[in-house]
Amino acid sequence: MYEIVKDFPNEFIFEEGYPCISIYQNTHRRSPENIEDGTAFKNSLFKIEDNLKKRFEQKEIDALMKPLYYLLNDRSFWNKTLDGLAVLANKDKCMVYVLPHEVDTITQIGDSFAIKPLIRVFQSAGNYHLLGLNKDSFSLYNANRYSIEEVERNPDIFKSIKDVLGDQHTEAFLNFGSYGGNSGGVAFHGQGGRSEEGQKDLEKYFRYVDKAVFDNFSNKDKLPVILFGLAHNSGEFNKISTNPYLMKDGVAGSWEKMDLNRLKEEAWKVMLPIYEAKTQALLDEFDLARANSLGSSDLEEVAQAAVEKRIKTLLVEADVEFPGHLDLSNGTIKYERDDNVSYNDLIETIVKLVLKSQGTVVVLPKEKMPTESGLAAIYRF
Repeated sequence: MYEIVKDFPNEFIFEEGYPCISIYQNTHRRSPENIEDGTAFKNSLFKIEDNLKKRFEQKEIDALMKPLYYLLNDRSFWNKTLDGLAVLANKDKCMVYVLPHEVDTITQIGDSFAIKPLIRVFQSAGNYHLLGLNKDSFSLYNANRYSIEEVERNPDIFKSIKDVLGDQHTEAFLNFGSYGGNSGGVAFHGQGGRSEEGQKDLEKYFRYVDKAVFDNFSNKDKLPVILFGLAHNSGEFNKISTNPYLMKDGVAGSWEKMDLNRLKEEAWKVMLPIYEAKTQALLDEFDLARANSLGSSDLEEVAQAAVEKRIKTLLVEADVEFPGHLDLSNGTIKYERDDNVSYNDLIETIVKLVLKSQGTVVVLPKEKMPTESGLAAIYRF
């Protein structure tokens, strides 16, 4: 009746034709806070249904709303939510994003879906990989300013040193101890060769981790990698790593003992200067493009360029919207608004056109925008 998805952009977000239903709301991870999440969703459904009655017969409304009410009554779903929820539905499909950060509340029906909040979650400007590492195992996370999620393990990639080394695992390594009890740091017991053998084991393992991360993730995603681990382990790993995306600065600590929100917060302290530098580079690029007539902040000019597939990068203010319709045959705009539930946002239409033409969309807070209009476009030509 509904599908939980993780990829973005998913082809479904480009679906058009009234009614496209978009519902965003905050949720809670635990009881008793999550008890009211279903009630908030039910209230959104009532608003949607009341609006649909203006244009559809009850039989059609029942068919459209059936997956949404099924979701509402699926207690197993509401017991496993995170911090935010996005539900997109039309007559053919109901698609759900379970989000690890809060979102603005949206209840909307239109000719297309509202997707700006999703772009803010998934946009590349703040994305990075977090590599949690100790002497025994590692984990990799996809993360940004708002969310963090452990990468699903490929069964062909070993995570523990015992699995990696197999029969080559020397006896000396089994005598590894740790600094301060269970802190996860590495100490070598014994003398001479035994210590050296243990060091070689650790080096072999770290080389394996470095290659696995680069071959399977960094080489494809080209995202910064932030190392999270105790100082000794991180120092040894940095010595042998050949991954050009590994950040010089990492986070010191026992990553496996922290919850995901704390991991995200600590890693973002390292990532923030990189994110700000990337954002500033985009702002500088826009200023240069506009000076050379290759950029604009005028809504009608940007809309025309989007229809013509000429936008390379689009910067959008997080909370700006312009209700109306864009004629895709000639790029002209008709400004209008039906009511507070049923309308179309011109910015959303432009955003989707840019994504469809393989352009980049970055959502920024108002104070970071280089223009007062709420959008800034850099053209391809």
